[in-house]
Amino acid sequence: MRARARSESKPQPGREYLSFRLGAEEYGIDILKVQEIRSYEAPTRIANAPGYLKGVINLRGVIVPIIDLRLRFGCDAEIGPITAVIVLAVKGRVIGTVVDAVSDVLQLPHESVKPPPSMGSVVDTRHLIGIATLAERMLILMDIESLMSSAELGMIDAVV
Repeated sequence: MRARARSESKPQPGREYLSFRLGAEEYGIDILKVQEIRSYEAPTRIANAPGYLKGVINLRGVIVPIIDLRLRFGCDAEIGPITAVIVLAVKGRVIGTVVDAVSDVLQLPHESVKPPPSMGSVVDTRHLIGIATLAERMLILMDIESLMSSAELGMIDAVV
């Protein structure tokens, strides 16, 4: 019996991505990981939590941790009228991520996605799928499942 290819575990070029802004940069995540998009509401703080863990919200009876990706990536984190929370369903967990703005859903042709550049140990590209170019826009594609499983965030167990 042949082993199944593990391509399902990582988003592939040619799929749909939700684009959003963190600071001046535009990012994209696999739309299949997105449960919903909400306007920002102040979460309930958790004592002794890292600064990027804003707290928790009650989402229809489910307690959802809220991660501020802007703080985690070193961007300014002011709450504005278009600040949004992307609610993710990742490895059986529900997690909210605060972003500056949600842009749109994009179907990216395979040829528009290039692998992330090798930058040695200066920049950690483990959580990047690639970079897409669309006319004048560059979209940094994130492996959100890998990021949320990372030792830095530890929001979900690495092996589930």
